[in-house]
Amino acid sequence: MNVREAVITVDETQPGLLERGPSLIERAARTAAVAAADADSVDRDARFPHKAFDTAREQKLLGVMIPVEFGGFGASIYDVTDICYTLGRACASTAMIYAMHQTKVACIVRHGHGIPWMETMMRRVARDQWLLASSTTEGQNGGNIRASAAAVDHAGDTVSLVRDATVISYGAQADGLVTIARRATEAAASDQVLLALARDDYSLKQTQGWETLGMRGTCSTGFELKVDCPADRVFPEAYDKIHAQTMTPFAHLCWSSTWAGIAAASVTRAQAFVRKAARSSGGQMPPAAAHFTAAKMSLAKLRAVIAASLDAFARAEHDERALGSLDFQSSITLLKVQASELAVETVMHAMRTAGLSGYRNDGEFTMGRHLRDVLSSPIMINNDRILANAATSTLMSGVPTSLRD
Repeated sequence: MNVREAVITVDETQPGLLERGPSLIERAARTAAVAAADADSVDRDARFPHKAFDTAREQKLLGVMIPVEFGGFGASIYDVTDICYTLGRACASTAMIYAMHQTKVACIVRHGHGIPWMETMMRRVARDQWLLASSTTEGQNGGNIRASAAAVDHAGDTVSLVRDATVISYGAQADGLVTIARRATEAAASDQVLLALARDDYSLKQTQGWETLGMRGTCSTGFELKVDCPADRVFPEAYDKIHAQTMTPFAHLCWSSTWAGIAAASVTRAQAFVRKAARSSGGQMPPAAAHFTAAKMSLAKLRAVIAASLDAFARAEHDERALGSLDFQSSITLLKVQASELAVETVMHAMRTAGLSGYRNDGEFTMGRHLRDVLSSPIMINNDRILANAATSTLMSGVPTSLRD
C-alpha cells in the first residue's frame, strides 16, 4: 500500500500492549542485551546497529510515545529517557539513534493531533515501528538549526524542497524523515516550518561519508535531500514554537540520558576493576581508587542535573507560557552543556581508575569505545555555540533567592 494513502484503525476494545506483554523496562533490557553483544562490531565497522533495532521493533520500542488511541503505549518523557539511559549503557550508537528518533516522534505527537497525515504517521510508527531520521544540519550553518537556507516551494496541493543536508544520521536506514526549511522562497531564514515525510516523499543522494572517532554506528552521512510530496506533510504550526516547546526539550533530555548511560557503563567497568584489584591484593585499594570515587560523584551530579530538568519539563509540559519562559528555555538549553561536560568527566575518571586496563582495547575493562563515543557530546551542537548564544538570556535571568526556587 502507498503510505500516502494509508489509513489505519485501532481497535480500542482490545487490551493495551503493556497489559498483554512485558513492561517498558523489560523491553528495553532485552533490546540492550542485543545491542551490547553487537556494540563492538557496530563501532569497528561503522555500521548501523541492525540487530538492536530488529529487537527494538520486536519489543515495540519505537512507538512507545505514540498515544494509546493511535496504537502506542502513551509513554512519558520519564519512560523514554530511562530507555535511552538503558540503551546508552549497552551501545552508544543504538541509544543516540533511539534518542533522535524519539525527539522526532515527540514533535509529531505533540503538534500533530487533528491533522490526518500526522495521525497516520503516528499509527505507522506504532503499528509498523517506523524509524524516523532527522535533517536539521544544512550546508555550512554549523548546526544553527534556527536558520534555514533551503525553502519550501509550493505548487497547488504539493510542495518540493532541495536541501544540502550535510548530516542525516541513519538516513539510509530510516522509514521516514523530519526536516526543517524556510516557509517559502521569499521568507526569512528564521521563518521556518517543519515537515514530516514518509520514505516515498523524498530521495537521498549521498554527498559525504562518516569516518569518525566515535558514535560510528549512527551513520551520520551527508545527503542531497530532494522532497516532492503533498502539502499536508508541512506542520501548520510555526517551527519556532515547535522548537521551543518540543524539539529542544526532548533532544536535550534524550541526548543527556544517552550520555549518562555511556558514563554509567564506564563506571560499572571501573568498579569491576577496583573490586578485582582489591581482591587480588588482600583488600588493599589500587592507587587510582580515588578516581573511582570521583567518577561516582560525577555520575551522581550528572543524573541529578538530568532528573531536575526532567521534573521541570514534566511540570511545564502542557503549559505554553511556562515552556516559553526565559528561565525554562535557558535551563533546558544549558542542560546539554552541563550533561555533556559531566559525561566526559565521568568517563575520564573511570578510565583513569583502570589505568592501562581501561586504555587497552583488548581487555575486560576497556573503555576506549565509551570515551570515543562520549567525546561527541560537547561537539554535537557545539557547546561554545550554545554558551555564546545563551549569554544574553542568562544575563537577563534572575539569580535564585532560595535553594528550592
